[in-house]
Amino acid sequence: MSPSWTTTLFASLFLFSQIFCCIAQVPDENTFKFVNEGELGPFIVEYRADYRVLSVFTNPFQLCFYNTTPNAWTLALRMGTVRSESLMRWVWEANRGNPVKENATFSLGTDGNLVLAEANGRIVWQTNTANKGVTGFKLLPNGNMVLHDSKGKFVWQSFNHPTDTLLVGQSLRLSGPNKLVSRASVKKNMNGPFSLVVQPKLFGIFNRNKLDVELAWLDFGNSTLESVKLNSGNQRLKLDYRLAKSTKRSSHVMAFTNYNTTLTYLRLEIDGNLKAYTFVRDEEADEFRWRVTYSRI
Repeated sequence: MSPSWTTTLFASLFLFSQIFCCIAQVPDENTFKFVNEGELGPFIVEYRADYRVLSVFTNPFQLCFYNTTPNAWTLALRMGTVRSESLMRWVWEANRGNPVKENATFSLGTDGNLVLAEANGRIVWQTNTANKGVTGFKLLPNGNMVLHDSKGKFVWQSFNHPTDTLLVGQSLRLSGPNKLVSRASVKKNMNGPFSLVVQPKLFGIFNRNKLDVELAWLDFGNSTLESVKLNSGNQRLKLDYRLAKSTKRSSHVMAFTNYNTTLTYLRLEIDGNLKAYTFVRDEEADEFRWRVTYSRI
């Protein structure tokens, strides 16, 4: 073995060992484990559910376990505040249709994988981000929950996994995620028959019971739709959309308002209707209230 070849071999082995040893991990102080146990929350929430709050909170969003039937819990993000007389509402869910029981855990380990598991360890839901460079978890002010790397780049985000709701800044894309799916009923937390879908030529509501389009909300004719984003600004609520082969974003204004629409969500309702709700500060009452900013029936 020549000296030059030996030197190259050892240098390569050293470099490999350095890379291997420096794979980013979540620092111990940023890991967590929550257990679904203890007292129930005292306030009225959407679907008149029972709930337990977790310490993951960025006003007005908070992560909780909730259920509408005994011992069938969903990990979900709640929007609203206890200081408001208005209902607190569920705007994102991890495990719809696959509930967990008492003492289930929600955890982030040093490997960077976010996991919802039963008390016996059976995994019900996960982000599949183990050993992908995750160094931390954040709940952002817009309601997006993210796993990020050491440079702040998102490795995973809840905005890419909607259920029946879009928050401001959240998108549906032809390449995915491409749809919202309605909830089955107030009591049954599983997929219902209605879907709001991005397709190449239209953005519309489908009813699986009719196997056809229920409502062609936006029809793009000969153009190809790539993405639709819920957005706000200048006292208006709008859908920004992008077409293939276009560098510009066009807009469909849903509503003009005299209030700030930043804290808004668009919901595909149980009955297949579309509604947008905005959390608005009532200056006279000095509290926030929900307003229906948009309704398409």
